[in-house]
Amino acid sequence: MSLNEQTPLLTTVHVVPRQPRYGHSTLRRFCTIALSTTLIVVVVLFLVPINWLPRHALDDSVWDNDGPWYPRSAWPESQGISYGELQDVLLSTPDEAKAKEWSQYYTSGPHLAGKNLTQALWTRERWQEFGVPDSNIVTYDVYINYHQQHRLALLGSESRDHDEPATGTDYTVKYECKMEEDVLDEDPTTGLEARIPTYHGYSASGNVTAQYVFVNFGTYWDYDDLLKVNVTLEGKIAIAKYGRGFRGLKVKRAQQLGMVGVVLYSDPQEDGEITEKNGYKAYPEGPARNPSSVQRGSVQFIDVAPGDPTTVGYPSKPGVPRQDPRNVIPSIPSVPISYRDALPILQSLNGHGPSAKDFNEYWQGGGLGYKNVSYNIGPSPSSLKLNLVNKQEYITTPMWDVIGIINGTLADEVVVLGNHRDAWTAGGAADPNSGSAALNEVIRSFGIALEKGWKPLRTIVFASWDGEEAALIGSTEWVEEYLPWLSSAAVAYLNVDFASIGPEYIVAASPLLKKAIYKATGLVQSPNQTIPGQTVRDLWSGRIKTMGSGSDFTSFQDFAGIPSMDQKFGRAANSPVYHYHSNYDSFHWMEKFGDQEWQYHTTAAKIWALIAASLVESPIILFNATDYANSLAVYVEAVREKARKSDTLNSIVDHNAFGKLESAVERLHKATVRFDQQATLLEEQVEHGSIPWWKWWQKVRLYIEVKKVNDRYKYLERQFLHENGLDGRSWFKHVVFAPGRWTGYAGATFPGLVEAIEDKNDTALEKWSNIIEARINAATAWLEH
Repeated sequence: MSLNEQTPLLTTVHVVPRQPRYGHSTLRRFCTIALSTTLIVVVVLFLVPINWLPRHALDDSVWDNDGPWYPRSAWPESQGISYGELQDVLLSTPDEAKAKEWSQYYTSGPHLAGKNLTQALWTRERWQEFGVPDSNIVTYDVYINYHQQHRLALLGSESRDHDEPATGTDYTVKYECKMEEDVLDEDPTTGLEARIPTYHGYSASGNVTAQYVFVNFGTYWDYDDLLKVNVTLEGKIAIAKYGRGFRGLKVKRAQQLGMVGVVLYSDPQEDGEITEKNGYKAYPEGPARNPSSVQRGSVQFIDVAPGDPTTVGYPSKPGVPRQDPRNVIPSIPSVPISYRDALPILQSLNGHGPSAKDFNEYWQGGGLGYKNVSYNIGPSPSSLKLNLVNKQEYITTPMWDVIGIINGTLADEVVVLGNHRDAWTAGGAADPNSGSAALNEVIRSFGIALEKGWKPLRTIVFASWDGEEAALIGSTEWVEEYLPWLSSAAVAYLNVDFASIGPEYIVAASPLLKKAIYKATGLVQSPNQTIPGQTVRDLWSGRIKTMGSGSDFTSFQDFAGIPSMDQKFGRAANSPVYHYHSNYDSFHWMEKFGDQEWQYHTTAAKIWALIAASLVESPIILFNATDYANSLAVYVEAVREKARKSDTLNSIVDHNAFGKLESAVERLHKATVRFDQQATLLEEQVEHGSIPWWKWWQKVRLYIEVKKVNDRYKYLERQFLHENGLDGRSWFKHVVFAPGRWTGYAGATFPGLVEAIEDKNDTALEKWSNIIEARINAATAWLEH
């Protein structure tokens, strides 16, 4: 049959068994089934645990961490070395010889605020050598003054009747104040050609001649006592003792009362038993005050705001707007002198005006009675005047903070340690450079831990501040610049101004830090043991002071709401006199009288490092909220007692204001007890619960719960900030802590209430009780959230 397109396509097909496409097909099929099953199991193990995790955690910063949703593979254990090994490093590394070496460098020459770049560079280099390569210098342009000229002379007119005014040409110099400290052969620092003159930071320039009045310590209440007995102050020069308050407020009140100048001197009254009157030799032969010693210092109004007075509330960077500083610094001149220079001035007042003996107990106890000083008030007669000359150069100049960072696994939880570097003298062996030496040893200790493989859980920041002595400038400007980051990340700030001038451990802190302080002091051996093995905690009273001002913690605690601490070893009753802000705060004084073996330097370093380590490494931040609530209850009662003593406040307003505060504190107390119990249970679970690696989701869930608790602790202090600040000094935001309006250094608790009581203002009392109640309630809600 012929073939065409219609012919069926028929053919014979021979069917044979199908050949395998690949070899080992059975093995391949098995592998396919096994891998598919494994993938299904993994997906199920992922999806099901995710549904078990707390919903709030899904957007939490926990998800931003490297690794399997918890901060590090070793969590909750320390990474690289154990926490016990870290503590051993921090206890064994600080060395007396090293502390002495650092002290000798810092005290070898002048390092005034804004004039210590060489020391800043040296400090940065040492920190980098210690193992903190991320150490840098942060610069601010600051408005500040430097000394040019001064004079204080006692002028007399012998040819005129004391009741008849004399002209300028009738006066002769009865005594010209030296206004300089003696150069001592035994103490090389005192003879340096570049030694710093005696002057006041932020003092006003001026040349005034006027009668003068002795105003005791120049406190607000001392001036008030004089006004009550009609002592004329307007147009006069005040001569006041140092002590019982910040020097700038002595000048501020004198200025408010129309006085034209202020002279401040150090009376041996403040030296306790260690005086020449009691048979002790003066420095350098003995522990008593050298009669020529002069206390320099700032007279800026730190009750209003610290930092650069032309950039209050924002950092003093190049090109920023500058404010008029007149509200923050004096407009009348002031000078500091020694008690040796004060003697002729005070003796010339003998018999003029009332005597200190005629006033209350706060006027008694002057230490120069044996030098023929009767502490008469004056005013001096018109034939006896003081000529006060003060010439200052005001400029805008750079200041340099040194900032070192050890990055932790958690970038959003940060612990800051700081000490200021600048000093009023070429020495500054105690203030501040005993603290600088201790900080170097702290950093060197952490550097050795890093060498051993340690990786901190939280980030650590070290700071060497400039400009503290002028007005807490370096720290204030830095906090103002980095406030958003600090508000978000800072756990605590740990400050040491001076580390050692004696054997008494002294600490001021936020109540949140009480637990960490007690724990650390119980681990460090005391240099002052009466029984072998005694710790600092064994010999310390356990008292933790309230936060005020006067050092670099101020901007952290009072402005940013960051829990802060300030520690030191201070004088005991029988300790040698410390020559504060004097040329005699020298390396020689420290080695002979202050800390002869340098043991308190290293002890301070060990406590400082251990407190930091406990806050950095503890899975749950080592805070206790109940301690805060307990402290608030004490503060409320103390202020209420102050109100009871005021005879002009409305009793109904008083009752209502404090009644609701007590109720608010009680509610907070209940919330803190529950929260701390929750934190303790969680801590026990973290410490004792061993979670197998394959139950990773349980570890994630545990970390999320820990993170939640830590955030509540971290931001608790911030709940006490009031955005508008205190009345008349809005820079201070904290409603619980601030420097006293007329004390400066000493802390005032519930300052808004205290000031309302002092002003006898019912309206302000009610206003501030409402504000404080709202902030306490906010803290309660924060813990219960």
